[in-house]
Amino acid sequence: MPAKDIYHNQARNALIKAGWTITRETYQIKFREIKLYADLSAKAVFAAERDDRQIVVEVKSFVGASRVRDFEAAIGQYILYRLYLAQVFPEAVLYMAVNDAIYRSFFLKSAIQFAVKEL
Repeated sequence: MPAKDIYHNQARNALIKAGWTITRETYQIKFREIKLYADLSAKAVFAAERDDRQIVVEVKSFVGASRVRDFEAAIGQYILYRLYLAQVFPEAVLYMAVNDAIYRSFFLKSAIQFAVKEL
């Protein structure tokens, strides 16, 4: 099983604070002969809607030498997870969690926003 990202606990605590129930600390995505591991899965029941929402969260730290390279790797991982989740857990929505400082300094760039919106 892969090591937890350095921001794993922060992401977990933020989800709990937002009202989500953590259902797994590591969520295994098994599709045919491939096993992948996302960092968290969570669910929330919204009483007003009577809707049971389930999410899978991959936490990324972006601490490599190049944030663009980290982003390329994260996008590839996100696409693969999304493809396989659609087959094995279609009711779940996949999210990528990043540290607030990385979000502000990197993810708000227009080129990055374009890629995020397209994907």
